[in-house]
Amino acid sequence: MSQEPNEAVNSEEFIATPNVSLAAAKPYRTRLFSRLFFTLGLLACTALLVTSKTPTTLERVLADGQLKVISRNGATTYYEDSQGLTGFEYNLALEFARELGVELVIHDEENLSTQLSSVGTPVGDLAASGLTITPARQQKIHFSSPYLDVTQQLLYHSKHDKPTTVADLIGKNLAVVASSSHAERLRELQKDFPELRWRELGNVDMADLMEMVHRADIDYAIIDSNAFDVNSIVYPRARVAFDIAESEQLAWAFPRQRDDSLFLAAEKFFQRIKADGTLADITDRFYGQAQKMTTGGALTFAQRVEERLPKYDAALKNAADAYDLDWRLLAAISYQESHWDPAARSHTGVRGMMMLTRATAREMGVEDRLDVTQSIDGGARYFKKIFKRLPERIQGQDRINFTLVAYNVGYGHMEDARVLTQRLGGDPDQWEDVRQHLPKLAKGKYYRTLKHGYARGWEPVDYVDKITNFHSIIAWHQQLQERRIATLAKDSKDAAFNDTTASMSLL
Repeated sequence: MSQEPNEAVNSEEFIATPNVSLAAAKPYRTRLFSRLFFTLGLLACTALLVTSKTPTTLERVLADGQLKVISRNGATTYYEDSQGLTGFEYNLALEFARELGVELVIHDEENLSTQLSSVGTPVGDLAASGLTITPARQQKIHFSSPYLDVTQQLLYHSKHDKPTTVADLIGKNLAVVASSSHAERLRELQKDFPELRWRELGNVDMADLMEMVHRADIDYAIIDSNAFDVNSIVYPRARVAFDIAESEQLAWAFPRQRDDSLFLAAEKFFQRIKADGTLADITDRFYGQAQKMTTGGALTFAQRVEERLPKYDAALKNAADAYDLDWRLLAAISYQESHWDPAARSHTGVRGMMMLTRATAREMGVEDRLDVTQSIDGGARYFKKIFKRLPERIQGQDRINFTLVAYNVGYGHMEDARVLTQRLGGDPDQWEDVRQHLPKLAKGKYYRTLKHGYARGWEPVDYVDKITNFHSIIAWHQQLQERRIATLAKDSKDAAFNDTTASMSLL
């Protein structure tokens, strides 16, 4: 562009050539000036068109400072905990947004069909919702590289006969999520089993279906294996009968269009997180450390969430408000400590809901460890005291996890583990590093070199994992309850409106 004016000046030099007389040159020069101005104008318009060309999707995302992602609220996608929004799909999308240097904006959409049709519109740039790659979907959607393998599993109620073949499903009450890959699979199976029937339910997710089987509201449901793993502790009566399809892959959905700039950026992102271990870390955080319970343990926990927790949630919430803590975290700690039994006692002499020692109770001013309110308040205050004592640079979930370790095994052993982690080349401020070295506190070659000596170092690791798992389940259970209450309220409001309308029509 900077050379074009010089080329135009050179054209005027051509006017003064000796072969053209001055008299003849005058009108000729006028014509040349007209052509010159026309050319300059054309070049200016071209430059304007070039500079104002339609931006690519990636350029628009960067300019707007927002990555709009379509997802659905759920245990395997995104949900809210004490730290804000989280979830497997959410954390993947958040990592991508951070790599782009933009803000992540989630658009919640329950309906799968609407999700897919909204990709590439102002609603969302992509969909990250645990979407399975299927041939039918690939006709309309551009899928990213896969990031998780799942299997479609048929669920049944534990008290009923276990089905063993597809033929056993004929004539039964079978349900799947509408527009799902599970519905596509059933249509394939129907070619061999023409009498096979099922219901496709809109505005439900796989956890809802699992609950329906658990409560024996339906005979069977089909969900993905990752959804079963996350929710099995909440709905233990829903069991896996058999895999109904081969392993499939989950991926993000992009629109099928010429502009694939954002898609290519996502491909580079997935290459990076697979190579540097980020994907493995996120996967392990949400699926790898889920604590497997026996069937009896899972049933007991589910029953106690329903029956015992409501008796104590007021005291838990009051203590949480008083000390700026998450009441669901306190609920998880108290379940791990006492199974929400105010009279609990251990062989070491700790007692009550929060299983306080005599020394800790005295320190926190707790006069009666068997008093629910005193025990919860004392435990919450003790937790907060440890929390405040940690170095300021330790933040987020790492800070909570170190506090849990100290609550369980003592502040001194927690510090020993951090010291040992630093000696062995790890980061003493990162939980994932310290958890690897905590079990070494039981080995003489290590604990003899540390200030506080021997500790059963594997126990606080298990303690943190269990409480993290209980906390997630309680938080998700609360969301399900709130959703159920909201649905009932809406149904009641709609029914009242219909009654009023009917009454008015009679007037």
